Amino acid sequence: MLVKTYGSTLQGIDAITITIEVEVSDSGIRFHLVGLPDNAVKESQQRIEAALRFHGYKIPGKKIVINMAPADIRKEGASYDLPIAIGILAASDQITAPNIDKYIIMGELSLDGSIKPIKGVLPIAIQARKEGFDGFILPIENAHEAAVVDTLNIYGVKNLREVIDLLSGKNPLEPTVIDTRKEFEKKQHLYGIDFSDVKGQESVKRAMEIAAAGGHNIILIGAPGAGKTMLAKRLGTILPPFTLHEALEATKIHSVAGTLDKETALMTQRPFRSPPHTISDVALVGGGSYPQPGEISLAHNGVLFLDELPEFKRTVLEVMRQPMEDRNITISRAKTSVTYPSNFMLVASMNPCPCGYYNHPNKRCNCNPGAVQKYLNKISGPLLDRIDIHLEVVPVPFEKLSEMKEGEKSEVIRERVIAAREIQNERFKEIPDVHSNAQMSSRMLREYCLLDEEGNTILKQAMNRLSLSARAYDRILRVGRTIADLANSKKITSSHIAEAVTYRSLDRESWGR
Repeated sequence: MLVKTYGSTLQGIDAITITIEVEVSDSGIRFHLVGLPDNAVKESQQRIEAALRFHGYKIPGKKIVINMAPADIRKEGASYDLPIAIGILAASDQITAPNIDKYIIMGELSLDGSIKPIKGVLPIAIQARKEGFDGFILPIENAHEAAVVDTLNIYGVKNLREVIDLLSGKNPLEPTVIDTRKEFEKKQHLYGIDFSDVKGQESVKRAMEIAAAGGHNIILIGAPGAGKTMLAKRLGTILPPFTLHEALEATKIHSVAGTLDKETALMTQRPFRSPPHTISDVALVGGGSYPQPGEISLAHNGVLFLDELPEFKRTVLEVMRQPMEDRNITISRAKTSVTYPSNFMLVASMNPCPCGYYNHPNKRCNCNPGAVQKYLNKISGPLLDRIDIHLEVVPVPFEKLSEMKEGEKSEVIRERVIAAREIQNERFKEIPDVHSNAQMSSRMLREYCLLDEEGNTILKQAMNRLSLSARAYDRILRVGRTIADLANSKKITSSHIAEAVTYRSLDRESWGR
């Protein structure tokens, strides 16, 4: 007898439905599993046999042929245990399951028939709904996550017996249901940190606000203890809240990577990723034998924070250049090619020199001559070219630290950022894949960043007097446009340009000399 069950596999952050054809015949006693399975799938026979025996069933002593189609796509992991087991039971007439073809079934079996959680259920559920399946049977730990997809019945199960009873109609389960929009809105602004925690540093807070408003990458340069990390961690609290589409996109990536906890149905806050400086190229951009998303994709629609930037391996930093430009990363292997999105804001921090006290107001730098420039040279020009705002962070004096007055709250700053982003959304509504000032091309700069005579004069003087490099020109215009948007000004005035110039510290030829 031939029976078909349906599972799913992942390619990038999208799912592909897999048809599992199970035929049981009297023409021999063998177990054949074909369709490009990996070792974990091939080992399923032993797990399935033990799980069936535990619940009073058995693998029949006949010829069993299992084909996983399409046969040219590699099947990975133990999550096919459950659909294969159900297929064997149905094909050998041990259970009656008339509606078996209306469900996607996924789960890893333990030897006692209990079902372990799997990765990537959100994209699988989205694809199941798209293809018209009635329901998705999966481990109960993953049910909350899959229930984000409405109009699809999500059945969370604990063991093989529950699946058999559900399919045979003996014990119908109640599908897991959540109000996605209500849950999304309830947790959007629940932050444990706030910009009001930061004492002093008003100029840095202003730069962070500009970076958030325009989607600009930013690097903070300052002595140890100046507050760089504290400020960076609070950037997410002033970014515009997730749209439902952005939240789904980010959740899909974390679902594929297996980094969602079982209580999280939908990510409600922008991700903040802070990898250590010992990270490898593959861990940062993604990859492996079976390509998985890296830190830059896990930071999609959020913030990637690289603390002590010069301490990262140069090869690690260089592989970031293409994803920062294209906002996605393609991982190619001999038999497959996978593309993950990587639209993130880069926030980097660094000491100004090896000892950390170059330009410090009170402490003396002990570095040898030329050491500051050598330290800075660890970061390539092309990478710095993709960072719009360079800012020195000066240590906070005692008078500011001891103040009892509370600083401006993140909520207040976020309202200004949202207003500036709405201006940009209107400006770029006819241009695909451009949503913020940081994404403007050179042609768009000529259209949206026109300067008056006074603004041109100030920019020219700045380029000459401060010995700014040529690459700073476009960055200053982009940042100037964002400053004007925060001021709700249609024109970029001379004051906006003057402020933008102050955010290009590392472009000064005098830096480090």
